[in-house]
Amino acid sequence: MKNRLLSIVLILALSASFAIAQEPGKMSFGILGGVNFQNLNGKISSGDKLENDMLMGFHGGVNVQIPIAPEFYFQPGLMFAVKGAKNTKTILGSEITDEIKLNYIEVPLNLVYKGALGSGFVMLGFGPYVAYGISGKEVIAGNSFSYEKGVDYNAFDAGANIFVGYEMSSGIFLQLDTQFGMLDIDPNENNTAKNTGFGLSLGYRF
Repeated sequence: MKNRLLSIVLILALSASFAIAQEPGKMSFGILGGVNFQNLNGKISSGDKLENDMLMGFHGGVNVQIPIAPEFYFQPGLMFAVKGAKNTKTILGSEITDEIKLNYIEVPLNLVYKGALGSGFVMLGFGPYVAYGISGKEVIAGNSFSYEKGVDYNAFDAGANIFVGYEMSSGIFLQLDTQFGMLDIDPNENNTAKNTGFGLSLGYRF
């Protein structure tokens, strides 16, 4: 059922992207990409909180902006995003880095306010997202070794987006995104792990 719902949302987002217009207040198409700073927050079986550092990843994709009221738009999208976390420890004088990288196909479904400011628009957006993990790995590396293995996290994820940005009259826009995962993706029932993070996106709207 979850996979079917995700497929329907993907089809709707892609179908809407073919009806593109450039006049103000009309449907438009955007392409964007940028850098992520992600973490996995949660607890282990002892009750202690996960102590991870943020992992730098990236994201990229497309969205469609559909007017629903003056200055308000519905903005579904289709994104690829790298999430996860990093942990660095010193063992016997050697620094060991443990990185978890999770690759997602993601569908954000945002409500966006765009108000005129100068020659462009200030943007404020929020809404849910659904995501599906397509691959992942854990890389443990030290001064003289590197070891890689697969990871076992739940594929389905969902949460909330919030972003603020500015779109110039030329169509170029910059936005700061924050994301809060609401589902526990750790399959171990004694542990919890949720995706959280923020990112900076640069894009162009046609």
